[in-house]
Amino acid sequence: MEKVVVEKEHSKKRLDQFISEVSELSRSQAKGIIEEGLVKVDGKVVKKPSQKVKEGQVVEFEIPEPEPIEVKPENIPLDVVYEDRDVIVINKPAGMVVHPAPGHYSGTLVNALLYHCKDLEGIGGALRPGIVHRIDKDTAGLLVVAKNDLAQQSLIEQFKNRTVGRFYRALIYGIPKKDYDRIVLPIGRDKFDRKKFSPNTTSPKEAITNYWVIEKFPKHNVSEIKCKLETGRTHQIRVHMSNLGHPLLGDRTYGYKPSRIEDEKLRELIDEMGMHALCAYYLAFDHPRTGKRMEFEVELPPGYKRVLEYLKENSNK
Repeated sequence: MEKVVVEKEHSKKRLDQFISEVSELSRSQAKGIIEEGLVKVDGKVVKKPSQKVKEGQVVEFEIPEPEPIEVKPENIPLDVVYEDRDVIVINKPAGMVVHPAPGHYSGTLVNALLYHCKDLEGIGGALRPGIVHRIDKDTAGLLVVAKNDLAQQSLIEQFKNRTVGRFYRALIYGIPKKDYDRIVLPIGRDKFDRKKFSPNTTSPKEAITNYWVIEKFPKHNVSEIKCKLETGRTHQIRVHMSNLGHPLLGDRTYGYKPSRIEDEKLRELIDEMGMHALCAYYLAFDHPRTGKRMEFEVELPPGYKRVLEYLKENSNK
């Protein structure tokens, strides 16, 4: 059940319009759930889509479970870093969605895994077989996937207990005031833009990111950082760094503006990356069956490397 307080900006809007603006539902979908009696305003069921909302009212609505869909195996090449009978570790490229969702029912990592691993079905649900964590579509890097129930439960517990090691590297705009910081800032779905996450939310969840500055490039007002996650909220690093005034290079959703990069060649290289400058380059976990600590590290994506090499070569010129 979603619960949203009507802000001044939304006052006097139609109920179906309001719900579509604060959720991922379309206007017609919002109208549908209102007419089905799945919406309450200040605790009372409302079935009239045209009813106007007022500042301070509390709107509650249920988003029905989507109709089951068949997720089909697809012969998509995978960069397999490690695999045994229990787990598979993948180096996901930027641009690939992890699991099917509206608008992305094919071409996902799950479609590729179902083709590559013949025994995944039934592990963790039809849309997310074996998926115990995810990284954003435009983030590259390491993911571990469970291949059976034993591995699924073990990895879920490890993520819950925060014993999984996850390190990211990122290129950010600006020079942080601190060379190390531990960011403790709850985030959730943004109150006004439901496609984004931010501290400006009605449903904050604990989010903790540690970062270290690896190298500073004052000439270009850019830095490279290493991040360690204590929690795994959606868009967490992107939101936390943007909130500090240091958006990731290429991440226009959270504040990157090409106009702030004065060097034309650098600006072109950032655009050519085709991703935001974030890579989950290190992953460690205890093997679900043996208990042995497993550690993996991958190279940075080619586009990221080109930007970094340019910064290093031109920082003192």
